[in-house]
Amino acid sequence: MNQREADVAESFTRAVDRVIGLAPDLVLIGGDVFHTVRPTNLAILHAFTQFSRLVRELPGAIVVMVAGNHDMPRSTETTCILRLFTPLGIHVVHGSSRRLSFSEHGLSILAVPDLPPGSVTLEPDPTMRLNVLLLHGEVEGVIPLHAEHTDRTALTIPVEAISAPEWSYVALGHYHVYKRVGPNAYYSGATEYTSSNVWGEIEEQRSQKLPGKGLIERDLETGKQTFHPLPVVREFLDLPRIEGRGMSATDLDHAIGAHAARVAGGVDGKVVRQVARNVPRHVGRELDHRALRELQRRALHFHLDTRRPEVIRRNASGAPGRRPSLADMLRDSLRGRVLTSDIDRDALVELGLHYLREAEQVGAVRDRPTAAEES
Repeated sequence: MNQREADVAESFTRAVDRVIGLAPDLVLIGGDVFHTVRPTNLAILHAFTQFSRLVRELPGAIVVMVAGNHDMPRSTETTCILRLFTPLGIHVVHGSSRRLSFSEHGLSILAVPDLPPGSVTLEPDPTMRLNVLLLHGEVEGVIPLHAEHTDRTALTIPVEAISAPEWSYVALGHYHVYKRVGPNAYYSGATEYTSSNVWGEIEEQRSQKLPGKGLIERDLETGKQTFHPLPVVREFLDLPRIEGRGMSATDLDHAIGAHAARVAGGVDGKVVRQVARNVPRHVGRELDHRALRELQRRALHFHLDTRRPEVIRRNASGAPGRRPSLADMLRDSLRGRVLTSDIDRDALVELGLHYLREAEQVGAVRDRPTAAEES
């Protein structure tokens, strides 16, 4: 976790470097600057240092930031952490929407933080030549299934509200992958892999033929837009999936080793997942765990995701269907549980699944025969 925190900090530094290099007149930050309303002191210090550098290097730029659902406290006694950046000259919008007018540029910015659905009327300013809508939320019907409802519910945005031609540009925050959702409306995506389903993000990026994470440069006058990829700090690799049906443990060992061996530069220091479908429990127990531990030692994180064959209910009462796995039941239980405002649901779900995987691995080790039993 400490290493990934350092990775995220380095990615943010590189993003600020790129913005300074582009030297825009306007910088829009769509929320979720932090992952929690109470970030660590180190995270706060790093963010303050980088935003100070941004403002110092771009003294003439307008910088506007809205609070996302991770930044926005759910308790009235808790202050929004983003207010720390107001003394830097950044327009920080939280708690309620605000319209910022810059008549010298003929520009109006309606800044909308994460708020309850239906609480804001999204209308451009007819007196201004350029209208920008900056908001954090989930546009109805455009978020892939893997990313829906994975954290505290964000502002729900009707597609029609962001599709009005009067909007020169709609800058959206919340979804972690670059995506066009309207005539002039875009999610810029995140600058790093920080969601509870990074593999879903990678699949989405692959389907859109995106090079990875990045940021958007937009010319409000001409509508020209450029997506600027950001160089990765650490590589995430989702290895080709293995169909384990009919495979012995030795066959599966060879397939896993072959996929890892074909990684350019090796798996060292990378975040790697290997999915193997239809692997019976007894085959998983017989895998070469010493070889797997070596891959885990070399990589920053190596996760072997063995998925057992689905069990179809044929004779029990009710209609046939797939029996939910223990992981499915745990995930649904934690997502539906009532939490206090200072507990991050994503982190809770991921921690629960992590403990479940650890318990299954311990069980697999205990179930393996000893040398005496094998003889």
